[in-house]
This record gives sequence, structure tokens and C-alpha cells, in this order.
Amino acid sequence: MERKIIQVEEKVPVGLLIPLSIQHMFAMFGASVLVPFLFNINPAIVLFMNGVGTLLFILITKGKAPAYLGSSFAFLAPAGIVIEKFGYEYALGGFVAIGICGMLVALIIKKFGTKWIDIVLPPAAMGPVVALIGLELAGNAAKNGGLLDETIDPKNIIVFMVTLGVAVFGQILFRKFLSVIPILIAIIAGYIAAACCGILDFSAVSEASFVALPNFQLPKFNVEAILTILPAILLVTSEHIGHQVVTSKIVGRDLLKNPGLHRSLFGDFFSTTVSGLFGSVPTTTYGENIGVMAVTKVYSVQVIGGAAVLSILCSVLGKLSALISTIPNPVIGGISFLLYGMIGTSGLRILVDSKVDYGKSRNLTLTSIIFITGLSGVAVKIGNVELTGMVLACIVGMILSLVFYVLDKFKLTNDRDSE
Repeated sequence: MERKIIQVEEKVPVGLLIPLSIQHMFAMFGASVLVPFLFNINPAIVLFMNGVGTLLFILITKGKAPAYLGSSFAFLAPAGIVIEKFGYEYALGGFVAIGICGMLVALIIKKFGTKWIDIVLPPAAMGPVVALIGLELAGNAAKNGGLLDETIDPKNIIVFMVTLGVAVFGQILFRKFLSVIPILIAIIAGYIAAACCGILDFSAVSEASFVALPNFQLPKFNVEAILTILPAILLVTSEHIGHQVVTSKIVGRDLLKNPGLHRSLFGDFFSTTVSGLFGSVPTTTYGENIGVMAVTKVYSVQVIGGAAVLSILCSVLGKLSALISTIPNPVIGGISFLLYGMIGTSGLRILVDSKVDYGKSRNLTLTSIIFITGLSGVAVKIGNVELTGMVLACIVGMILSLVFYVLDKFKLTNDRDSE
């Protein structure tokens, strides 16, 4: 018997609403708490703002786009650099700035469409820039897993391998709802392995109160910090467009037209701005929750809103936040070993999906220069601002792309006719 489809605007009975909302919350839970853990902040504020951000997104999109906003992985590399150099408050300033810039991009898309994006950063440039976000983090994953320690602890390796193994094989073996929460299951498996190896410390849990307010804090602003984080807007925007296209196919409606890409993108970045203002990490639409909708065939925004409310309620449970903070580094290393690779691969996927033709010299040149610029360690200092890695690669890619566009207009390029 075919499962009944519950459409976007339909109401769901309370008896069904609660378990379905719990499913959505669990689908994003593992990934969402991983980001604050990597940034060394309390996950309570992230759970709180993810819930608030999702409710704001539903409001801005007029309840027509079913999407849960969770913690974004796109900011891990640049924000990590900023946190190490300036502190978390300045990363928050970067989050606010990128949120504002993203809202401006949404307004530009409303006015001019999306074709200008392919001029500033065509797929041959955007792909490697996105890939660099993950590749820059590869060393951090190995370090968290204990693989780079001078004296390697066998216990850390066991926990790392259990976590990574469950995450890897869960991606290809889990079915139905389990197939959308492999990260959460891998974290639980790694946590159990860590308990068996005796490397957990529960003192923070016993000391924590049952009810505690999230730790709000205000952002600080610095030009270098903002410029370091800003290129992540590319990945968030491309991710958002991709998620909206996939969601449209699942629910059988063109969400890019109604409520409109500009409206959903504005809601996404508005949530990021609010999160940054109150001390949380940037938010974005989540593929895991799209997977839940595909499995359950329940597309109601009421269910998404219910998950958001549950996330807010979980944020005030002090014991839960303390328990999350006890997750050991080898577990995080095992998860991030796969996740960082997947972020890198998402850049390659842009190249594949866009069918980039490397028979054309411009595409080969763009991708080559961007990869080498990002991985070579080259740095350019302008005043007090230092540009390096993915940030510098992105700027170089944009400049090259614009130069190629101008040369095309003057009919000077030798591959123009083959486009």
C-alpha cells in the first residue's frame, strides 16, 4: 500500500506530529552539535538559534518551503582560522557580515536572476573553491583523531576507527530513516567505544544543572576576519539552490518560483545574521531533513516547525549540553575525517554536475590556478589583512573569471566560438 503524502500546507494530527518532529530534530542533531564542538562553544546556543532560525525561515517563506536550518559546515575552515587568530567573537562578526551580504545577494537575484553568478564564478572556478574548504581541514581531522600525536594512543585509534567505520558503512548500508542519520549513529557508536576504552569524563554532566539558559554573546568586527570568512557565501548559496531544487522535486512544486529563490535565500541568510548577533554559528538548509521528507512523504511545514520548537526546548537542558561536551576528540576526528572529505567532494560534484569541459583551456586554467593558489601556502598581505588559502584562491578565481569575460566581449579568446 502506497504511503499517503502530506503536503506542505497540510496540518498533521498531534499523535503523528510529535514523532515526525522528533525524527527531523534527530536527523540534524549529530551534524548540528558537531559544529559547536569543533568551535569549542556550548551546543545549547546552537540548538536554540537553529530552532529560532528555522521558525524565522518558515515565516519569511510564508510557510511554503519545508526546510530545517541547521549548523553549516561551510564555515569550518575560515571560521577556524579566525577563532585561532582573533577569537570566537570576531568569527561571530564575520557570520553577521556574511549574513548581510547573503541577504543582498538574495535581493540581487530577485532583480537580475542568477546568471551573473556564472560570470563572477563559473563552475570551473566555484568547484575548486568549494573543494578547498574541505581540503584545508584535512589536517584538523587527523589531529582530532590522534593520528598525528608523537605517541599514538591505541585507545584513541580504536575509537577513531569505530566512529569512522560506522559513518562510512552507514552511508551505504543503512536503510529508511537510519539512512538519513548515519552521522548521529556514528557519534553514538564512537561514544560507546570511548566508554569501553575508559576515555570519558562525566564530571561535567554531574555538575551541570538540569535547566540552564544558552550562553549568549555579542559579535566583534574586524576586516581581516570578515574577508577570511566571506568566501563561504559561495558554498552556502550553491548548497541552498541545490537543496531547493531537490526539495521541489520531492514535494512536486517549484519552490524556486513560489515562494521564490530570493525569498528562501533571504530567509537562510537572515537566520545566519540573527545567529551571529546572539553568539551562534551560521545556519543553512539541511540535506538530512530533505531525506526524512523523501522517506516519510510528509512535507508539512508544521512538522518542521515542531522540530524547531523541540530544538529550542532541548537547548535549555543543561545536562544534555554537558553530555554533548563530553564527546572525546577521537569521535569528532572519526566523523570529521569523512565529513571534511565530503565537503571537498561536493566541490568536485559541482564540476561533474555542471559538465565542465576540460578540453577548453580556460576551464583547465581556472581550476588549476585556484587549486594551486589555495594549497600552496601563498599569502598576500594588504595592510593588516592577510589573504591565504581558500580566501585568496577565491579572489584569484573571481579576477580571472572577470578577465576572461571581458576578453570574450572583445572576441579575443580562442575558445569563444565553442561555448
